Amino acid sequence: MFILFLNWLVAALKVIFGYLIKSQSMIADGFHSFADGASNVIGIVGIGMAAKPRDADHPYGHGKYETFASVGISFLLFLTCLNVLHESIGRLRTPQLPDVDMRGLIIMLCTIGVNIYVMVYERNKGKQLSSLLLVSDAMHTRSDIFTSFSVLVSFAAVKSGFPIFDPLVAIMISVFIAMAGVSVLRQSAKVLCDSAVFDPKLIEDTILGIEGVKRCHKIRTRGSSDAIYVDLHVQVQSSMPMNVAHRLSYKIEDSIKKRFPQIVDVVVHMEPLTSRDG
Repeated sequence: MFILFLNWLVAALKVIFGYLIKSQSMIADGFHSFADGASNVIGIVGIGMAAKPRDADHPYGHGKYETFASVGISFLLFLTCLNVLHESIGRLRTPQLPDVDMRGLIIMLCTIGVNIYVMVYERNKGKQLSSLLLVSDAMHTRSDIFTSFSVLVSFAAVKSGFPIFDPLVAIMISVFIAMAGVSVLRQSAKVLCDSAVFDPKLIEDTILGIEGVKRCHKIRTRGSSDAIYVDLHVQVQSSMPMNVAHRLSYKIEDSIKKRFPQIVDVVVHMEPLTSRDG
């Protein structure tokens, strides 16, 4: 909630002072920050739903709600981009001279400092918790820092006698916002489309050293970075008793989970090694 408060405060300051000094780039940056705050709300809801335990209707848990929340953040970024782009083009058609003064400079420097703190905090927490949502939101905040620096550049250009740079910088900010949205959407799509999480060779190397395992193939991984699901086929001697093969499958599962703690479930399909397999 504290991060949410900081994002809303930063956004309000940028928009209010942006309108006061008639700076389109500062207003655009403020709307970008409002998108940060809205993404925090989506994130809180998404993480709350994802934290629910497994039940009969959701045997794999509720983790993808967090991914859906990330998709919501990306679309919010796209809407913000379109709004900023529309306002900036309008300002190009009807130019206004921004009244850049020390107040605007102080506000931008303070908000940059706040955003740097928020980005570092969310990025570290996201890596610590393996949360796609927190990492996505940190990327969003990072783009806000870059755009805030571009606003400072536009202030310098206006003071140097080039007021057209103000709406041009605002247009550039809209591009940054769109790029952040594409990045978040791409990461979320990988989870929703069950893209492979990491190299199957890593799992193969883990289990081939287990006594009784002759070969393994059809290794598949899916899920998010903090909840990975694995299924694979393992070949053993055809003479191996069923109860021994059953215990071996548990040993394989334990070995994989021990090496990769982010793996939450492993399905092992046991197959007899035939003469045709060599």
